[in-house]
Amino acid sequence: MNPLIVLILFLTACSGTIWNNPYPSGDSGKNILYNAFAERPKHLDPVQSYSSNEILFTAQIYQPPLQYHYLKRPFTFIPQTVNKMPVVQYFDEQGNLLPTDNESADIAYSVYELSLKQGIFYQPHPAFARGDQGEFLYHDLTREDLQRVFKLADFSQMSTRELLAEDYIYQIKRLAHPRLHSPIFGLMADYIVGLREYAETLRKEAGATPKDSHLDLRNFPLTGVEKVDDYTYRIKIKGKYPQFMYWLAMPFFSPIPWEADRFYAQAGLAKKNITLDWYPIGTGPYMLTENDPNRIMILERNPNFHVELFPSEGMPDDEEKGLLEDAGKPLPFIDKVIFSREKENIPRWNKFLQGYYDASGIGSDSFDQAVQFTGQGEATVTEAMMAQGIRLETAVAPSTYYIGFNMLDPVVGGRTEQEKKSARKLRQAISIAVDYEEYVSIFANGRGIPAQGPIPPGITGYREGKEGINSIVYKWQDGKAQRRTIEEAKRLLAEAGYPNGIDSKTGTPLVLYYDVTARSADDKSILDWMRKQFRKINIQLIVRSTDYNRFQDKIRKGNAQIFEWGWNADYPDPENFLFLLYGPQGKAGNNSGNNAANYDSAEYNRLFEQMEKMEDSPKREQIIARMVEILRQDAPWLWGYHPKDYALYHAWYKNVKTNKLSYNNMKYLRIDPVLREQKRREWNEPVIWPIGAAVTVLALSLVPGIIVYRRRQRTVGLRGAIA
Repeated sequence: MNPLIVLILFLTACSGTIWNNPYPSGDSGKNILYNAFAERPKHLDPVQSYSSNEILFTAQIYQPPLQYHYLKRPFTFIPQTVNKMPVVQYFDEQGNLLPTDNESADIAYSVYELSLKQGIFYQPHPAFARGDQGEFLYHDLTREDLQRVFKLADFSQMSTRELLAEDYIYQIKRLAHPRLHSPIFGLMADYIVGLREYAETLRKEAGATPKDSHLDLRNFPLTGVEKVDDYTYRIKIKGKYPQFMYWLAMPFFSPIPWEADRFYAQAGLAKKNITLDWYPIGTGPYMLTENDPNRIMILERNPNFHVELFPSEGMPDDEEKGLLEDAGKPLPFIDKVIFSREKENIPRWNKFLQGYYDASGIGSDSFDQAVQFTGQGEATVTEAMMAQGIRLETAVAPSTYYIGFNMLDPVVGGRTEQEKKSARKLRQAISIAVDYEEYVSIFANGRGIPAQGPIPPGITGYREGKEGINSIVYKWQDGKAQRRTIEEAKRLLAEAGYPNGIDSKTGTPLVLYYDVTARSADDKSILDWMRKQFRKINIQLIVRSTDYNRFQDKIRKGNAQIFEWGWNADYPDPENFLFLLYGPQGKAGNNSGNNAANYDSAEYNRLFEQMEKMEDSPKREQIIARMVEILRQDAPWLWGYHPKDYALYHAWYKNVKTNKLSYNNMKYLRIDPVLREQKRREWNEPVIWPIGAAVTVLALSLVPGIIVYRRRQRTVGLRGAIA
């Protein structure tokens, strides 16, 4: 048969397949959630992990004692691995029990007692595997053993054991481990009794042993944590710290079994990326089965996950929205979650429209294609999106995006008192020049509120109207906040010692350095815009771009000058934002805290220490207002903006309720894989007739030549025969 005809028949036969499917054909119709990520996570060990791109994974794997109710608002705590909410008791210096409503000044210690549910088991893991005699199979690996191991799955034996109180105690001890550098150690050492002293004990022990040797923390008691029985433990806190309850819902206070710590500490495993940072171990609904962060990360259902049910109650409109259809059903609903790395926005957006990602954010370049506004200003999807069954979910995020100044830098922070005064005016001038109203309009399509301080809307301490403006940057005029003029910014710049952007001491132009994470081509316009903002006051801005992990290292070492960052609320209390500028939380040096600007004000620190121990009250709000005013004057940040989240979901994506404080939400989500497969085929039907037509035209164009060639061959043949 003519090869061209065969090709045409082949193309016709393949018309029922989806040619552009990026996933294996065997996964079609399966109960899999498809997601994407841009930045590879650096830490999956809960003692160190503290970034939003990391908690996306850790929150599905680890289980701290508490969690937020998925449906109820305002946000409500419920037990996760404990039988009931922790019992808190207060004691004075003599150990006498105090009433729960006692003033914090009388409280010397707070004791939290937590009682675990029984029958919770860890995911399968080689750290638990034992032989016939009860010995651990993989706790003493030889060099020969390691030659056959390249990933965790190469260990042939897996096992599990029950969750115990000692596992939570072990993780609290790990906060003080000298080789782990937990970002919350500085804060927790101020509260958990004996934790700072415990860190010193471990530091001395680590210094007296070989660098890679294992520190078995069971051998070193911590006075502030007590095991009552196998399922009960107590945490002793200095004074009164109401926010500590919030921390008990965060991965930092998840359980880590000593067996895992012992297993991963073995020489040779870290070189193969077989570490807790790479292969987490938890009791949560999912476990990480593939970790290739440059390409793909896969979560799969934990076969040992204990029984947890979908909530049977929520808010008044949840039933109408279909959010209670799965009430009382066991979790999780989805078998596997596949995260593909997508560095560029456009490919990710196109795959969402084709049905290959189940949900998507909305970039600036695709906003008009996706969203329209009604006459009342309400955001909704466009007709094209509606025709595909795509829906929009919006929420004001309890977050802030900001630009920080490194206060250890001599130019923007200052070292002597005179330098500090000059640097303060420089920061204030830049704060006026960088127009975040324009930024939100151009790059966020209006999806944000220019910030007046660190506290976002919805959190105590955020104020509306005239009382809430930053008077350094804005003035109240005609009933609204108006940004101060560039002339005012230039005046401040001159007072700082840089008239018209020239250093009055050296006569050279002022050059500042802006550290950012590596950007895609899509974000070049944002960086160009930022340079333009600084040029308004004749400052040259040089952008230094690097990947996120190196960026974090630079911030931790205090080597950045100006940097971009953001913060998502861990819990709904102003302390969670104000502690980002608390002096002892400085990130540079040995503290490894979360004060990336390394800001340190004696008055602010004193007020912070007073505020954090208080329950909500008018007096506490007055203290918070004073703290915010100090920050506005000192301007350690360009306050940036508070984002409004817009997300799109396909019709087959169920049980979605936006919750920006709770990250362990994948267990509640449900996918209709049959509908998804149907829509994928409908939206990606290969159009092959143009190929067939082109092949046919090509074939027909060759026919005359073939006829002429054959005639010539016959003529030559006849001549040969006559001869």
